[in-house]
Amino acid sequence: MTGATRHGAEPGGRGGRELKFRRLADRLRREIADGVWPPGSRLPTEQELARANAASVSTVRRAVDDLVAEELVVRRQGSGTYVLAPESRPSSAARIGVIVPDTAFYYPRVLAGIEEEVTAAGARLGIVCSGYDRARELRALEEMLDSGVDGLLLVPTLIGLDHPEAYLRRLAGLRVPAVLIERRGGTPGDTTENVCTHHEAGGYDAVHHLARLGHRALGLVLRAPSPTAEPVTTGFRQAVRELDCRAVEFSAALQEWSPAAADRCLERLRAAGATAALCFGDRQAALLAAAARRAGLAVPDDLALVAYDDEIADLAEIPLTAVAPPKHQLGRTAAELLLHRLTHPDRPRRQVLLRPAITVRASCGGLPPAVPAG
Repeated sequence: MTGATRHGAEPGGRGGRELKFRRLADRLRREIADGVWPPGSRLPTEQELARANAASVSTVRRAVDDLVAEELVVRRQGSGTYVLAPESRPSSAARIGVIVPDTAFYYPRVLAGIEEEVTAAGARLGIVCSGYDRARELRALEEMLDSGVDGLLLVPTLIGLDHPEAYLRRLAGLRVPAVLIERRGGTPGDTTENVCTHHEAGGYDAVHHLARLGHRALGLVLRAPSPTAEPVTTGFRQAVRELDCRAVEFSAALQEWSPAAADRCLERLRAAGATAALCFGDRQAALLAAAARRAGLAVPDDLALVAYDDEIADLAEIPLTAVAPPKHQLGRTAAELLLHRLTHPDRPRRQVLLRPAITVRASCGGLPPAVPAG
């Protein structure tokens, strides 16, 4: 691979084809390492490889392209594709494996930061999307380790685990260095190296921002399950206690969020006298704004809203003020930590928290927030 090659992991469509070519590349890579195709030997033609692996020629071509980019093989015009001898290859660059749960929402900017840092360092990158499927995640993890990656950048799926700390210990003990992104343990026993948004600070800062605008009765609107909801709630509650505000909370499962759920949420907020709400995430805030309009309320005059995530907040009918995790910087920092670990394996592990910012738009009014003291 030169720079970064992105691989999907969806079972059908484009992602399925990408997964197939990646698996074929990994198989050929292992066969070269095992001497099935010794240095100087010619690989079967693309048509022969396609027939032998029940794959399309385009899938084979993409797999071989990866090996060419890694300088494991060389194409010779009119002759074929040949395995290079180790001494003919330049010094090998680090190979970094990345597993994220989604490549369409939240993580594209994280991946852009990773790619920027890894490419600048001359390392090679392979990316797999787990689709929040732990079985798929574990398969991808084993395949990456078997293919000989030097390090891993992971967003592990922790939702639904009875004992997430046990899974984190497993990841901390992998045979190659790993840095987690947006995932960390909840106890001092967490030994993973990780880079996360300081979501507690995000919830805390949102409350302070709304309080500066005069709001003393606040709502917290959540979707569940989510590993982010708990720290956001922690920060929200701490700020509410410090500022002696009144608070009401509403939560619904992600799949339940709809206009009807937003109407129920609005009723709860109004019954509690809330004049503002922090909504996790953008879609929930947009649905709540629409519910307010149906009820004859004005945003922000009757109900001020702050969204959490800032993925689509600016596209809402009333552009949403939003807590914005530093996604691009998350990716860059995680890649930087991993590359540092590869060259300094004995240095102490680091656990980094990056504070999110608040982007002020029309849904709550007011000036950009000051960072609370202390």
